[in-house]
Amino acid sequence: MRNKYVFVTVMLLSLLLTGSLLTGAYVRYERQGAGERQFRVVTSFYPMYIAALNITGGCSGVSLENLSEPQTGCLHDYQLTAADMKKLSRADVFVVNGGGIESFLSDVGSQYPSLAVVNACERIDLPDDNAHAWMSIPDYMVQVQTIADALAELDAANARQYQDNCGAYLARLRELLQKQRQILPSAAGVNGVILFHEAFAYVAEDLGLTVAGTLDLDEERQVSAGETADVIRLVKEDGVRLILAEELYGKEMCDAIQAETDAEAVYLDTCTRGSYEADSYLKAMEHNLDLLEEAFSQ
Repeated sequence: MRNKYVFVTVMLLSLLLTGSLLTGAYVRYERQGAGERQFRVVTSFYPMYIAALNITGGCSGVSLENLSEPQTGCLHDYQLTAADMKKLSRADVFVVNGGGIESFLSDVGSQYPSLAVVNACERIDLPDDNAHAWMSIPDYMVQVQTIADALAELDAANARQYQDNCGAYLARLRELLQKQRQILPSAAGVNGVILFHEAFAYVAEDLGLTVAGTLDLDEERQVSAGETADVIRLVKEDGVRLILAEELYGKEMCDAIQAETDAEAVYLDTCTRGSYEADSYLKAMEHNLDLLEEAFSQ
Protein backbone atom coordinates (compact mmCIF):
# COMPACT_ATOMS: atom_id res chain seq x y z
CA MET A 1 0.00 0.00 0.00
CA ARG A 2 2.84 2.33 0.88
CA ASN A 3 4.44 1.77 -2.52
CA LYS A 4 1.14 2.68 -4.11
CA TYR A 5 1.06 6.07 -2.32
CA VAL A 6 4.65 6.75 -3.34
CA PHE A 7 3.81 5.98 -6.97
CA VAL A 8 0.79 8.30 -6.95
CA THR A 9 2.81 11.09 -5.33
CA VAL A 10 5.55 10.78 -7.92
CA MET A 11 3.02 10.86 -10.77
CA LEU A 12 1.34 13.99 -9.39
CA LEU A 13 4.68 15.76 -9.05
CA SER A 14 5.57 14.78 -12.61
CA LEU A 15 2.30 16.17 -13.94
CA LEU A 16 2.79 19.42 -12.04
CA LEU A 17 6.33 19.78 -13.34
CA THR A 18 5.24 19.03 -16.92
CA GLY A 19 2.41 21.55 -16.65
CA SER A 20 4.78 24.18 -15.32
CA LEU A 21 7.22 23.60 -18.19
CA LEU A 22 4.43 23.77 -20.80
CA THR A 23 3.07 26.97 -19.25
CA GLY A 24 6.53 28.53 -19.32
CA ALA A 25 7.02 27.53 -22.93
CA TYR A 26 3.64 29.02 -23.87
CA VAL A 27 4.45 32.31 -22.12
CA ARG A 28 7.82 32.49 -23.91
CA TYR A 29 6.07 31.78 -27.20
CA GLU A 30 3.56 34.57 -26.58
CA ARG A 31 6.29 37.00 -25.59
CA GLN A 32 8.37 36.07 -28.63
CA GLY A 33 5.36 36.57 -30.89
CA ALA A 34 4.64 39.97 -29.36
CA GLY A 35 8.27 40.99 -29.70
CA GLU A 36 8.31 40.08 -33.36
CA ARG A 37 5.16 41.98 -34.33
CA GLN A 38 5.82 43.51 -37.72
CA PHE A 39 5.58 47.15 -38.67
CA ARG A 40 3.35 46.88 -41.73
CA VAL A 41 3.77 49.40 -44.56
CA VAL A 42 1.28 49.46 -47.45
CA THR A 43 1.75 51.62 -50.55
CA SER A 44 -0.92 52.91 -52.92
CA PHE A 45 0.67 52.05 -56.26
CA TYR A 46 3.85 51.19 -58.08
CA PRO A 47 6.07 54.32 -57.84
CA MET A 48 5.32 54.63 -54.11
CA TYR A 49 6.12 50.95 -53.60
CA ILE A 50 9.51 51.26 -55.31
CA ALA A 51 10.38 54.31 -53.20
CA ALA A 52 9.34 52.52 -49.99
CA LEU A 53 11.19 49.36 -51.05
CA ASN A 54 14.45 51.27 -51.24
CA ILE A 55 13.81 52.93 -47.87
CA THR A 56 12.73 49.83 -45.92
CA GLY A 57 15.27 47.35 -47.30
CA GLY A 58 17.04 45.45 -44.51
CA CYS A 59 14.89 46.96 -41.74
CA SER A 60 14.10 44.50 -38.95
CA GLY A 61 10.46 43.54 -38.45
CA VAL A 62 9.16 45.62 -41.37
CA SER A 63 6.84 44.23 -44.04
CA LEU A 64 5.96 46.03 -47.26
CA GLU A 65 2.95 45.44 -49.50
CA ASN A 66 1.40 47.26 -52.44
CA LEU A 67 -2.29 47.53 -53.25
CA SER A 68 -3.66 45.48 -56.12
CA GLU A 69 -2.31 46.49 -59.51
CA PRO A 70 -4.79 48.71 -61.37
CA GLN A 71 -5.69 47.66 -64.88
CA THR A 72 -4.35 51.02 -66.05
CA GLY A 73 -1.23 52.84 -64.96
CA CYS A 74 -2.51 55.56 -62.65
CA LEU A 75 -5.17 55.30 -59.95
CA HIS A 76 -7.77 57.61 -61.47
CA ASP A 77 -11.20 56.17 -60.60
CA TYR A 78 -9.60 53.06 -59.09
CA GLN A 79 -11.90 51.03 -56.83
CA LEU A 80 -10.42 49.30 -53.79
CA THR A 81 -10.64 45.51 -53.88
CA ALA A 82 -11.36 43.13 -51.01
CA ALA A 83 -7.65 42.24 -50.99
CA ASP A 84 -6.80 45.94 -50.70
CA MET A 85 -9.11 46.38 -47.72
CA LYS A 86 -7.57 43.36 -46.00
CA LYS A 87 -4.07 44.80 -46.45
CA LEU A 88 -5.14 48.19 -45.11
CA SER A 89 -6.89 46.63 -42.11
CA ARG A 90 -3.54 45.17 -40.99
CA ALA A 91 -1.37 48.15 -41.95
CA ASP A 92 0.41 50.52 -39.57
CA VAL A 93 1.03 53.11 -42.28
CA PHE A 94 -0.28 53.82 -45.77
CA VAL A 95 2.13 55.58 -48.15
CA VAL A 96 0.35 57.52 -50.91
CA ASN A 97 1.43 59.89 -53.65
CA GLY A 98 -1.26 62.43 -52.79
CA GLY A 99 -2.41 65.38 -54.84
CA GLY A 100 -5.61 63.62 -55.85
CA ILE A 101 -4.00 60.61 -57.54
CA GLU A 102 -5.63 58.27 -55.01
CA SER A 103 -9.28 59.12 -55.56
CA PHE A 104 -10.30 56.54 -52.96
CA LEU A 105 -8.34 58.15 -50.12
CA SER A 106 -11.41 59.60 -48.38
CA ASP A 107 -12.90 56.09 -48.19
CA VAL A 108 -9.74 54.80 -46.54
CA GLY A 109 -9.85 57.64 -44.01
CA SER A 110 -13.46 56.93 -43.06
CA GLN A 111 -12.97 53.17 -42.68
CA TYR A 112 -9.55 53.27 -40.99
CA PRO A 113 -9.41 56.55 -39.05
CA SER A 114 -6.43 55.46 -36.96
CA LEU A 115 -4.30 54.45 -39.95
CA ALA A 116 -1.27 56.72 -40.41
CA VAL A 117 -1.17 58.13 -43.96
CA VAL A 118 2.05 59.48 -45.49
CA ASN A 119 1.48 61.98 -48.33
CA ALA A 120 4.63 61.89 -50.46
CA CYS A 121 3.66 65.13 -52.23
CA GLU A 122 3.15 67.23 -49.11
CA ARG A 123 6.43 69.16 -49.64
CA ILE A 124 5.92 69.70 -53.38
CA ASP A 125 4.10 72.55 -55.13
CA LEU A 126 1.98 70.73 -57.70
CA PRO A 127 1.46 72.73 -60.92
CA ASP A 128 -2.10 72.90 -62.26
CA ASP A 129 -3.26 70.08 -59.97
CA ASN A 130 -0.92 67.72 -61.81
CA ALA A 131 0.29 65.25 -59.18
CA HIS A 132 2.54 63.04 -61.32
CA ALA A 133 5.50 64.35 -59.33
CA TRP A 134 7.51 61.11 -59.49
CA MET A 135 8.15 61.86 -63.18
CA SER A 136 10.44 64.70 -62.12
CA ILE A 137 13.68 63.32 -60.73
CA PRO A 138 14.17 66.24 -58.29
CA ASP A 139 10.56 65.99 -57.08
CA TYR A 140 10.82 62.23 -56.74
CA MET A 141 13.87 62.77 -54.54
CA VAL A 142 11.75 65.02 -52.31
CA GLN A 143 9.10 62.30 -52.18
CA VAL A 144 11.69 59.69 -51.15
CA GLN A 145 12.97 61.91 -48.33
CA THR A 146 9.42 62.69 -47.19
CA ILE A 147 8.57 58.99 -46.95
CA ALA A 148 11.79 58.21 -45.08
CA ASP A 149 11.22 60.99 -42.56
CA ALA A 150 7.66 59.83 -41.89
CA LEU A 151 8.60 56.18 -41.45
CA ALA A 152 11.47 57.13 -39.15
CA GLU A 153 9.05 59.09 -36.97
CA LEU A 154 6.46 56.30 -36.89
CA ASP A 155 8.93 53.44 -36.35
CA ALA A 156 11.71 54.74 -34.14
CA ALA A 157 13.36 51.30 -33.86
CA ASN A 158 14.36 51.47 -37.53
CA ALA A 159 14.73 55.24 -37.86
CA ARG A 160 18.48 55.15 -38.48
CA GLN A 161 18.19 52.40 -41.09
CA TYR A 162 15.41 54.24 -42.94
CA GLN A 163 17.54 57.36 -43.21
CA ASP A 164 20.68 55.43 -44.19
CA ASN A 165 18.74 53.62 -46.93
CA CYS A 166 17.24 56.91 -48.05
CA GLY A 167 20.67 58.48 -48.33
CA ALA A 168 21.97 55.60 -50.43
CA TYR A 169 18.98 55.77 -52.79
CA LEU A 170 19.23 59.55 -53.11
CA ALA A 171 22.88 59.17 -54.08
CA ARG A 172 21.86 56.97 -57.02
CA LEU A 173 19.09 59.38 -57.95
CA ARG A 174 21.62 62.23 -57.99
CA GLU A 175 23.64 60.26 -60.54
CA LEU A 176 20.50 59.96 -62.66
CA LEU A 177 19.86 63.67 -62.27
CA GLN A 178 23.38 64.39 -63.47
CA LYS A 179 22.70 62.35 -66.60
CA GLN A 180 19.57 64.43 -67.16
CA ARG A 181 21.50 67.65 -66.82
CA GLN A 182 24.01 66.48 -69.42
CA ILE A 183 21.34 66.48 -72.13
CA LEU A 184 20.04 69.96 -71.30
CA PRO A 185 22.16 71.66 -74.02
CA SER A 186 20.68 69.45 -76.74
CA ALA A 187 17.18 69.94 -75.33
CA ALA A 188 17.62 73.69 -75.70
CA GLY A 189 17.56 73.31 -79.48
CA VAL A 190 14.05 71.83 -79.51
CA ASN A 191 11.44 74.31 -80.71
CA GLY A 192 8.61 72.85 -78.65
CA VAL A 193 6.84 69.63 -77.74
CA ILE A 194 3.31 68.30 -77.62
CA LEU A 195 2.38 66.05 -74.70
CA PHE A 196 -0.04 63.15 -74.89
CA HIS A 197 0.09 62.49 -71.14
CA GLU A 198 0.06 65.08 -68.37
CA ALA A 199 2.79 63.16 -66.51
CA PHE A 200 5.26 64.31 -69.17
CA ALA A 201 4.76 67.94 -68.16
CA TYR A 202 7.26 67.20 -65.38
CA VAL A 203 9.77 65.84 -67.89
CA ALA A 204 9.34 68.90 -70.09
CA GLU A 205 9.78 71.22 -67.11
CA ASP A 206 12.98 69.51 -65.96
CA LEU A 207 14.45 69.74 -69.47
CA GLY A 208 13.34 73.30 -70.13
CA LEU A 209 11.11 72.30 -73.04
CA THR A 210 8.33 74.60 -74.24
CA VAL A 211 4.98 72.81 -74.28
CA ALA A 212 2.95 73.75 -77.35
CA GLY A 213 -0.07 71.65 -76.41
CA THR A 214 -1.30 68.79 -74.22
CA LEU A 215 -3.79 65.98 -74.75
CA ASP A 216 -4.10 63.69 -71.73
CA LEU A 217 -4.79 60.34 -73.36
CA ASP A 218 -6.01 57.30 -71.45
CA GLU A 219 -8.31 54.33 -71.89
CA GLU A 220 -11.41 56.51 -71.55
CA ARG A 221 -10.27 59.40 -73.75
CA GLN A 222 -11.93 59.39 -77.16
CA VAL A 223 -10.03 61.64 -79.58
CA SER A 224 -12.13 63.19 -82.31
CA ALA A 225 -11.08 63.73 -85.90
CA GLY A 226 -11.26 67.47 -85.21
CA GLU A 227 -8.77 67.21 -82.34
CA THR A 228 -6.39 65.24 -84.54
CA ALA A 229 -6.66 67.94 -87.21
CA ASP A 230 -6.01 70.63 -84.58
CA VAL A 231 -2.84 68.89 -83.40
CA ILE A 232 -1.61 68.47 -86.99
CA ARG A 233 -2.21 72.16 -87.62
CA LEU A 234 -0.39 73.07 -84.40
CA VAL A 235 2.59 70.92 -85.38
CA LYS A 236 2.83 72.58 -88.80
CA GLU A 237 2.24 76.16 -87.67
CA ASP A 238 4.52 76.10 -84.61
CA GLY A 239 7.19 73.89 -86.14
CA VAL A 240 6.83 71.29 -83.40
CA ARG A 241 8.85 68.21 -84.17
CA LEU A 242 8.58 66.17 -80.97
CA ILE A 243 5.59 64.48 -79.33
CA LEU A 244 6.02 62.88 -75.92
CA ALA A 245 3.55 60.03 -75.56
CA GLU A 246 2.82 56.77 -73.78
CA GLU A 247 2.72 54.00 -76.36
CA LEU A 248 -0.24 52.21 -74.78
CA TYR A 249 -2.65 55.09 -75.44
CA GLY A 250 -0.83 57.45 -77.80
CA LYS A 251 0.44 55.35 -80.68
CA GLU A 252 -2.67 55.56 -82.89
CA MET A 253 -2.78 59.34 -82.54
CA CYS A 254 0.95 59.66 -83.15
CA ASP A 255 0.78 57.47 -86.25
CA ALA A 256 -1.88 59.76 -87.73
CA ILE A 257 0.21 62.87 -87.02
CA GLN A 258 3.47 61.39 -88.27
CA ALA A 259 1.77 60.41 -91.53
CA GLU A 260 1.12 64.07 -92.31
CA THR A 261 3.97 65.94 -90.61
CA ASP A 262 7.66 65.67 -89.85
CA ALA A 263 7.00 65.33 -86.11
CA GLU A 264 8.62 62.44 -84.25
CA ALA A 265 6.97 60.53 -81.41
CA VAL A 266 9.02 59.58 -78.36
CA TYR A 267 7.28 56.92 -76.28
CA LEU A 268 8.20 57.32 -72.63
CA ASP A 269 7.61 55.17 -69.57
CA THR A 270 5.27 56.78 -67.01
CA CYS A 271 6.81 54.54 -64.31
CA THR A 272 3.44 53.34 -63.08
CA ARG A 273 4.03 49.67 -63.92
CA GLY A 274 7.09 47.47 -64.04
CA SER A 275 9.18 44.92 -62.20
CA TYR A 276 9.19 44.98 -58.42
CA GLU A 277 12.95 45.41 -58.16
CA ALA A 278 14.53 48.19 -56.15
CA ASP A 279 16.33 49.76 -59.13
CA SER A 280 13.37 49.60 -61.54
CA TYR A 281 12.62 53.34 -61.34
CA LEU A 282 16.26 54.15 -62.02
CA LYS A 283 16.31 51.89 -65.08
CA ALA A 284 13.00 53.19 -66.45
CA MET A 285 13.96 56.85 -66.12
CA GLU A 286 17.43 56.25 -67.52
CA HIS A 287 15.83 54.61 -70.55
CA ASN A 288 13.53 57.63 -70.93
CA LEU A 289 16.56 59.91 -70.91
CA ASP A 290 18.32 57.76 -73.51
CA LEU A 291 15.29 58.01 -75.82
CA LEU A 292 15.08 61.77 -75.36
CA GLU A 293 18.80 62.28 -75.93
CA GLU A 294 18.56 60.34 -79.18
CA ALA A 295 15.55 62.37 -80.30
CA PHE A 296 17.24 65.68 -79.44
CA SER A 297 20.32 64.79 -81.43
CA GLN A 298 18.45 64.16 -84.68
